[in-house]
Amino acid sequence: MFSAALQSFLPSILEPLGVSCNAWFIVQLSDPSTVSGHSMVTLMKGKNKMSTIRRRKNGKWQVIIRKKNYPHVTRTFLEKGTATKWSKMIETQMDKKVFEDMSGAEGTTMKQLIEKYREEIVPNMKSARSLTYKLNKMLRDKICYLNLLQLNSSHVYQYKKRISVYLAPKTININIELLQRIWNVARTQWHLVLPAQNPFDLVTKEKCNNERDIQLTDDEFKRLVDVAASSKLNCLADMVKFAALTAARYSEIVGLLRVNVDFNKKTATFLDTKNAEDRTIPLHDGAIEILKKYPFGEKFFAVKTRESFRHYWDKVRVIAGLKDFRFHDLRSFAANRMIISGMSEIEVAAVGGWKTLAVLHRRYARIKARQLIGKINNVVNLK
Repeated sequence: MFSAALQSFLPSILEPLGVSCNAWFIVQLSDPSTVSGHSMVTLMKGKNKMSTIRRRKNGKWQVIIRKKNYPHVTRTFLEKGTATKWSKMIETQMDKKVFEDMSGAEGTTMKQLIEKYREEIVPNMKSARSLTYKLNKMLRDKICYLNLLQLNSSHVYQYKKRISVYLAPKTININIELLQRIWNVARTQWHLVLPAQNPFDLVTKEKCNNERDIQLTDDEFKRLVDVAASSKLNCLADMVKFAALTAARYSEIVGLLRVNVDFNKKTATFLDTKNAEDRTIPLHDGAIEILKKYPFGEKFFAVKTRESFRHYWDKVRVIAGLKDFRFHDLRSFAANRMIISGMSEIEVAAVGGWKTLAVLHRRYARIKARQLIGKINNVVNLK
């Protein structure tokens, strides 16, 4: 009300003096009782814009910017000079039509983003369970309590340093990439106005060389099967042998449905695999014998949960003297045996579901010198 009266009164005084009302004016109300206990500085320019700076009871300075066709913008500062500079900067951006309202980012923490991602995006993913566990662990770190305008690459580096105490380099990279993805989802799908630069893009990845090179000998494999046969999980030994004959993943083995096995054609179809595709493979006679041992139920192998399977598997591999051997390494064991037996790489990739031969070479073939001794002498002698 006071502002409107002032705007109507000033032209009658200033125009006879040749002063334009579109110039900048500063009106200082030094009496705190005049405007509800606040001192106020009002900057005016034209009819469409007004920037108000007022001192609050707590001693801080609040800027309120109102301009036609723009949302009201408010921010608080410790110093009046800083408030004035920021006010002019925002108004200049509005004049140039490059202003972006980041009040949403300022009022949102990384924790809120992670929780929203966990509730809305993760449930539709194959890895929902493990990803939820990972996100819940992230939420305990103090990086989550920074708002999105505060967050910068320095905070990300500090986060990396904290988690490097208990995580391997590759896992650290996975965590940073996950946070990077959450930031991008907030920008593209949730339309949250964020700083132009994603702070997680500015952090260098950890160097890691953790590709596995474990390959069982025939004696080690036999020992593993013998120990598994005495496990309380009755189907464990058969699962080990089935994995070695098919190069199938754990999830494909426990998810194999009876209706998707054709004993006449000797084929099995794994539905909705890791690559989001169905895959039909030929079955080795030994694999068929294993499946026929389990004639009842919708699925062949009765495993309650992945955790219960891991419990029995960990016991077996320790007793077998193979504590570093993972169930997934049987996939490499199978690929190696197929290649050594004479199958082409393309055929092996088709059975195992590898999209590229490079992955098969680099991570799964694991051919050892001892396996080639019998073939090396077949090379034509040079004269």
